[in-house]
Amino acid sequence: MKDKISNYIIHHIAKQKIDTIHADDDLLADGLIDSLGMMKLVAFVEKEAQIKIPPEDLTLENFMTIDHILEYLANQSTT
Repeated sequence: MKDKISNYIIHHIAKQKIDTIHADDDLLADGLIDSLGMMKLVAFVEKEAQIKIPPEDLTLENFMTIDHILEYLANQSTT
């Protein structure tokens, strides 16, 4: 899933041309994506993980980095 998220960001929503993204890069603060890109990323994650992310879970703590997204998804599969 990590590679799928990275590739989606690089090829579909990154604000500038980038070749790589690290799992701990701050997606918004580093300027990799904007708020619209974040919503596209959430929709992509929902589709790929086959889950519905409730509005209360759309926080920076859950979606700040790829690592945070993966941790959020891991927690969802255990609940």
